[in-house]
Amino acid sequence: MSTLPTEEDPRLTPIFDEDRVCTGVTSLRGRIFLSYPSADGPGVQVAEALPDGRRNPYPDAAWNRADQRPDGAFVHVNGLRAGPDGRLWIVDSGAAQIGAQQVPGGARLIVVDPQGDRVVRIYHLDEAVHPTSYVDDVRFNGAIAYLSDAGSPGLIVLDLESGRPRRVLSGHPSTMGEPMVADERALRDPDGAEVRLHVDQLEVSPDGRWLYYQPASGGMSRIGTRWVDDPSVSADKLARRVERWCDTPSTGGTAIDANGTIYLSDVAHRRVLAIAPDRSVRTLVTDARLVWVDAMWLDADARLWMPAAQLHLTAGLNGGHSAVDYPVHIYRMSVGVGPPPLDHL
Repeated sequence: MSTLPTEEDPRLTPIFDEDRVCTGVTSLRGRIFLSYPSADGPGVQVAEALPDGRRNPYPDAAWNRADQRPDGAFVHVNGLRAGPDGRLWIVDSGAAQIGAQQVPGGARLIVVDPQGDRVVRIYHLDEAVHPTSYVDDVRFNGAIAYLSDAGSPGLIVLDLESGRPRRVLSGHPSTMGEPMVADERALRDPDGAEVRLHVDQLEVSPDGRWLYYQPASGGMSRIGTRWVDDPSVSADKLARRVERWCDTPSTGGTAIDANGTIYLSDVAHRRVLAIAPDRSVRTLVTDARLVWVDAMWLDADARLWMPAAQLHLTAGLNGGHSAVDYPVHIYRMSVGVGPPPLDHL
């Protein structure tokens, strides 16, 4: 018997209705940007949500063309985030989908200046990816960016000054995913195999001392940033510094606030959990409409944005059959605490 929620929580405010699967939202200088992973077909991958309801390809139509060639265009955008420098940072996974081969030169972190809406820098990640890598998400810590690899388990540490990426904890058990569950059922790919997404979510503590991360199937770990930031630390020593932090469920996305509380979506039970720095866990919100909440965003007004992406109902994760119920909704809810200073000017 299903235990999925049937009630709707009045604290959730519907903000956007999308006619495509949307997995990412971020706010930047009063503007809203969305990302679409092409999970339900090709199209614009990054768009600005304009006040009149239109979606404007961002930074322009050329970057959003559908030929998956990395010469001035996205291969496959999987995440975007307003950086602490006031620019938009876009994660190109470099592969058309999980399990696909990397497109040479495709795995990148692309920086767009909203003043002029132009690409101002591209960080190439080729040195740190594997043929089956799928670069997933990014977080910042001063002059360092951390990226997750959901296709070939491992983390990427990027020096933002030199542009040099390093791969760490590659194949470590803490980065490896188990079969995923959503809406109380196991996910299957078009061939009927169980779906595994490796290290996906990651967050940096407000003081910059800790990097939290987990595969999408759950099981959150942490490691001191002093260790992953230091290229002289050996792989064996780094592995010994990993701590199991919290037994988390299958997850679509996370966010962290200025107090160090991590918000984490439980895609198996349509809820969002809050994990305090003392590792205590409480339910923030449960709602029938929270159908696979993906990459969340905590804005400067202490509002948590939650795209109910329905990703598990797309053909790639639903045995080859799409069951997405359009439109795809993005909700917002006040949580009372704003983001850490690391994520905002």
